[in-house]
Amino acid sequence: MTTTTLHPGKDGAGVVQRTVLPGGLRVVTETMPTVRSVAVGMWVGIGSRDEAPEHTGATHFLEHLLFKGTPTRDAMEISASIEGIGGEINAFTAKEYTCYYARVLDEDLPLAVDVLSDVVTSSLITADDVESERGVILEEIAMHDDDPSDVVHEQFSAALYGDSPIGRPILGTVDSINALGRERILEYYQRYYRPMRTVVSVAGNVRHEHVVELVARAYERAGALGGSLECAPPRTSGPGAATRSEVRVIDRPTEQANLVLGTTGMSRTDDRRFALGVLNAALGGGMSSRLFQEIREKRGLAYSAYSYTSAYADTGQFGIYVGCLPSKIDDVLQICRDEVARVIDESLTPEEIIRGKGQMRGGLVLGLEDTGSRMSRIGKNELVYDELMSVDEVLQRIDAVTPEEISSVTADVLKRPLTLAVIGPYGDKDFARAIA
Repeated sequence: MTTTTLHPGKDGAGVVQRTVLPGGLRVVTETMPTVRSVAVGMWVGIGSRDEAPEHTGATHFLEHLLFKGTPTRDAMEISASIEGIGGEINAFTAKEYTCYYARVLDEDLPLAVDVLSDVVTSSLITADDVESERGVILEEIAMHDDDPSDVVHEQFSAALYGDSPIGRPILGTVDSINALGRERILEYYQRYYRPMRTVVSVAGNVRHEHVVELVARAYERAGALGGSLECAPPRTSGPGAATRSEVRVIDRPTEQANLVLGTTGMSRTDDRRFALGVLNAALGGGMSSRLFQEIREKRGLAYSAYSYTSAYADTGQFGIYVGCLPSKIDDVLQICRDEVARVIDESLTPEEIIRGKGQMRGGLVLGLEDTGSRMSRIGKNELVYDELMSVDEVLQRIDAVTPEEISSVTADVLKRPLTLAVIGPYGDKDFARAIA
C-alpha cells in the first residue's frame, strides 16, 4: 500500500491524497471540513467504447444489473439502505468509464462505502434479473428515442464516427439489448470490473486514512483485494476513432427541427483544449455568445442555440446545436456557417476573449461548490489523466490562453470537414450544401 499527497490544500481544506491498495485499487480523497456531507464514487475504467459488437449495450446493462442484488443485499435493501438515511445513490455510463456514486451525511460514510463496494464487486447478475431489467432498458431506449433533442446528438456521433464503438449509442439498440444473455453480460463483468481498473473517490468531511480503511475492509470481505500495486494506466486511444464527413437526416413529423452541425475537436490531454474552451464560450457558450445573439436575440429564429465540446482519450467533438421551426432551418444553418466563417476570418475580439475566459473560470469554480462535483473531479482525473491539476493551476492555464492560440485552434478545428445531423419533417430534402 502506497499513499501520496497530490495537493496539500490550505488550512486543512482541499487536501487531496491518493492510496494504492493491493490489486491496484486506487483511493483518492479531498477534505472539505466545513461541510457535513460526503460524496463517494466508484469509477470503473470501462465504457460503451470498449464493447465488441456482441457486447453492444452491455456496459449500460451492467449499470442497471449491479443494483439488482448481491449475496448480502437485494435490490430493495441496496436502495433503502441509502435512502433511509436521507442519502442518494445512482450511477451513469459514459463512452469511456462508468461511475457508481452515493451522497450521504459524513457520519454515514461507512455505510455508503460498504453498499457501493458490495454493488461493484459482488453483483449476482441472475438470469431472472437480466430478463426483468431488459424490459426496463428497452423502455429507457424508447423514452430516449421519443426526445429528438437527445437523438440528434446521438445521430451526430454516429455520423461523425460511423458504425464504430465510439459512434454507437451508449444504451445499445433494441436488437442488441434483446441479444444480450446472462452469460455474455457476466463474462463482461468479470473481465472488466477489476480493482486495477477501479478508482474510489471521496470528497467531504473525511479523513483519508479512515476512507482507505473502510474501502480496504469492504474489498477484502468481497475477496476482491490482493496482488500487485499495478494500476491500469489512463487510456490513450481506443477503437473506432476514425472520423467522417456526412449528412444524416432523420425524417420525423416533429413540430420543431433539431440539428447538430460540427466536427472533431480536441482530445482531453491536448494542451490546446483551454484555447478551444475559450473559443467555444465566445461562439456559443452562453447568452452573450455570437450564435445566441444572432439566432435568438436578433432574429428570433430559435429558443435554444449553443455550441459545445466533448473530449475523449484520442479525439473529441465540437458541435453547434439549434432547435427551431422546420421552416427556419435553412436560415439557421446559414447563420451557423456565416458565424463560423466570420470567426475563422476575424478571430475573436479582445472583449470576447475576456468574456470567454471569465465564463470558463466561473463555470469551473462555481461547479465545485459541493461534495459531488469535487468527488467527480478527483475521481475522473485519477482515472483518465496522468496528473491532477489543482483548481488554481487550471485557472492559470485558462488565463494564459493567448489570442494567437485561439486563432490557431480556430483555423485548425473550424476548418475541418463538417458533419450534420438533422431531425425533422424533411422527407428527402438535400442538406449537402450545409457542409460543403
